[in-house]
Amino acid sequence: MKTSIIAAGLILTTGAAWADDPILTVYTYDSFVSDWGPGPAVEAGFEETCGCDLQFVAAGDGAALLSRLQLEGPSTDADIVLGLDTNLTATARATGLFAPHGIVAEGLTLPIEWTDEEFLPFDWGYFAFVHNVDFAAASNFVDLGASDARIVIQDPRSSTPGLGLLLWVKSAYGDEAPAIWEALADNIVTVTPGWSEAYGLFLEGEADMVLSYTTSPAYHLIAEEDDTRTAAAFDEGHYMQVEVGGIVAGSDQPELARDFLNFMLSPAFQEAIPLTNWMYPAALPSEDLPTGYETLIAPETALLYDPETAVAMRAEALDEWLNALSQ
Repeated sequence: MKTSIIAAGLILTTGAAWADDPILTVYTYDSFVSDWGPGPAVEAGFEETCGCDLQFVAAGDGAALLSRLQLEGPSTDADIVLGLDTNLTATARATGLFAPHGIVAEGLTLPIEWTDEEFLPFDWGYFAFVHNVDFAAASNFVDLGASDARIVIQDPRSSTPGLGLLLWVKSAYGDEAPAIWEALADNIVTVTPGWSEAYGLFLEGEADMVLSYTTSPAYHLIAEEDDTRTAAAFDEGHYMQVEVGGIVAGSDQPELARDFLNFMLSPAFQEAIPLTNWMYPAALPSEDLPTGYETLIAPETALLYDPETAVAMRAEALDEWLNALSQ
């Protein structure tokens, strides 16, 4: 009994100490905070030095993050939003809900120049359709639409990969994009709210191909020692995604939030990305990537709209997609 009382006292004391630590709340997407995602390692690494309680809040897929923040407005509990991408940053900036980060980003290894005052990158990659190596995959959208391949994609209204696919087709085909979607409509098995659901259906054999990333096969190769998954190299090129973090303007912990963004570009955070988020780190040299990344396809053409153009193209691309799928 005495031991139990002492233990209870220790628990209460420890709990009180934790209660005194400032809380930093980070909204992010579901897979980031999963057991196999970077969340656990990032939380442990940041809390070692911050003297704080880092709390992740999973808010669906990437595009859903912005929707939730817009709904909550200035009263949001979020201090940081982690997981928007450059297709959404102009819209996010226009809300007035983000503050300048004030950080000089050094050591970035992105294939593009970075000058954004509100958002900093933490990883990047190329969208691609992942399939089994024994599947005869198409090498462009025209042939994919003419094939019998069953594909799973994500909803562009809630998912950054889904939106990326719309802009991939639009950037590659321009005014011909509606015809591409009309041809693809009968290939689409289902449209999921987020990436995790779509990839799960593919792994369960419900589809021949899934919208994901050129880096996704690295997970199977490195974590599972499974070399039976690959990404289809498309003749049109591949659309790039750069994922970012930003400080919420109404944060109660602005300095702590800025510390987190600095930590986001540190080796402790960046080295976790290739083996947990399975993307290219934004501030890590290519020679430091894990063995296995050298086997991935390297797109010959990189497609990417700047944030303002992405906003301008989004409504038209979404209408084209919805019209094709509703017929």
